[in-house]
Amino acid sequence: MSRKNSKEKHKEDVAGKEQEVEKNEQLKDEVSEKVENTKDIDDNKESENTPEEEVDQVAMLEKQLAELNDKHLRLIAEYDNYRKRTLKEKLDLTKTAGQKIFVNILPVIDDFQRAIQHLDTANDLDAIRSGIELIYNKFMNYLSQHGVKAMDAVNQEFNADLHEAISKVPAPSEEMKGKIIDCVETGYVLDDKVIRFPKVIVGE
Repeated sequence: MSRKNSKEKHKEDVAGKEQEVEKNEQLKDEVSEKVENTKDIDDNKESENTPEEEVDQVAMLEKQLAELNDKHLRLIAEYDNYRKRTLKEKLDLTKTAGQKIFVNILPVIDDFQRAIQHLDTANDLDAIRSGIELIYNKFMNYLSQHGVKAMDAVNQEFNADLHEAISKVPAPSEEMKGKIIDCVETGYVLDDKVIRFPKVIVGE
């Protein structure tokens, strides 16, 4: 089940519990009102029921009210336990997801450690560059699999909602006015949401 579907199911479950509690409250109020109405029968109004029948009716309504009160208390307790349980499950899921992310980063760290160990003995600069590029590409692929992507900023129209301008320089051409000349720090998005704004230099 996807994270979105899980959240929707959780919302539906919570809404269902809340509706059940609310419905029980309304039913309890209706029975309570009936009990009061039965007790407050106008003395001047002639009742069709005998006193014994009225007593039985009051007793029956009071019993029904007591049962509804008990059911209502049980529903509230059940809802509270359900809310606490789902909150705990959500926290556990967050911790597990975080653990999985870090565990999968560890192989990249291992690659860095091996590269550092070979720096002192390596003589081939091209081999070192190639190894670093492999590690970089491996890490970027990992980020991409988890929805994290680098933002393309250079030559794009400057957008204050997506970019952070740290400087302005004369544009090399008329077409580059209002566009990004250089990117000092790469920005990243997570599932189309900006998690770090790119720091850019804008042409004017």
